Amino acid sequence: MTRAIALLLAAMFATAASAQTFPSKPVKLVVGFSAGGPTDVIARILAQDMSTTFGQSVIVENKAGAASMIATQEVKRSTPDGYTLYMTTLTHSVNAILHADKKPYDPIADFTPISLVAYLPLVMVAKGDSPFDNPTDVVNAAKAKPGEISYASSGTGGSAHLAGALVEALTHTQMLHVPFKGNAPALAEVMAGRISFMFYPMVGISDLVAQQRLKVLGVSTEKRHPDYPDVPTMSESGFAGFEEYTQGLGIVGPAGLPPAVVRRLNEAIRASLVKPETKEKLNKLGAITEGGSTPAEFKAWLAKDLERWARVIKAANVKAE
Repeated sequence: MTRAIALLLAAMFATAASAQTFPSKPVKLVVGFSAGGPTDVIARILAQDMSTTFGQSVIVENKAGAASMIATQEVKRSTPDGYTLYMTTLTHSVNAILHADKKPYDPIADFTPISLVAYLPLVMVAKGDSPFDNPTDVVNAAKAKPGEISYASSGTGGSAHLAGALVEALTHTQMLHVPFKGNAPALAEVMAGRISFMFYPMVGISDLVAQQRLKVLGVSTEKRHPDYPDVPTMSESGFAGFEEYTQGLGIVGPAGLPPAVVRRLNEAIRASLVKPETKEKLNKLGAITEGGSTPAEFKAWLAKDLERWARVIKAANVKAE
C-alpha cells in the first residue's frame, strides 16, 4: 500500500468516525438578524429541540448587519464540519442578486443545503382607521394618485419591500417605498398613519389588530388564514400566485459538509418539526411547517427561490442601497 493511499484511507476513516460521533461539542446556528425577530425566535425553538436530540448545545448566535450579509459570509468561510450553520431567509437569494456585480457568494454552490424549516407568510396592514379595507382599495388609490401611496419596510431587499414592489409591478402602479431600520419602527409609522401600509410577518400583531390600532387588508397565504377568516388572500384580491413568494426559512452549512453529518443534522431538524408541541409553537407565530425536507429537496427549492426573486427584482427595478 502506497503512502498516498494509506493517507487517503486514514482521512476517510477519520471523517466517518467524526460523523458517527457528531456532534461532540456545541453547534452554532447563526442568524443574520437581531434577537427577538421572527427568524431568531424560530431558530431558538429549533435549537432547543436539536440540543435535546444531540445531547449537545445548539447555540443561536445573532450576527445582524448588512441585510444578513455579515452572517452569510461568516458561515461561508467556516470550517465544513457541521458545527457552524446558518438560518436562511429570502435575503440569502436576494443579496446575491442585488450585489451580483460584487459576487459576494453563490447561494447554492457556496453552501450545503440541509433542510427547509418553515414558511413565514405576510399580512398587508394599515392603520386601524385607514380608509382601505383590502388590497384592491390600495391599488385603486395608487392608480388615482401615482406616487402618493406609501409602503414601509425594514430595509431594501427585505420581504416587506419586495412584497410591496411585487404589488407595484403586477398592477403597474407607482408607490413610495419608505425603508426603516427594522420592522418595529416601520410598523409604528403605519399605525401613526404617516405611511399608507406595509407587509408584515404574521407574528405578534394579533393584539394590535384586536386593539384596532392595525387593520389587516390581505394575507399572503394560499387559503384564508384562520386567525383572519374575513380577510381576503392576495390571490382573491387579484394577485394570482402571490403565495408563491412567501418567504421560506431553512438551514444550510458551508460547502463541503460530510454527507453523514448532513444526514444527522437533517434528521434532527425534521424530528423537531414533526413534534406536536413544536408545530404548535411555530403555528402560533404564524409560521407554516411541512415537516422539513431532504437536502436535495431544499437545494431544488433554493434554486427556484433564486429565480422567483430575480424576476421580482428585475420587474420592479429594485437596486441595492
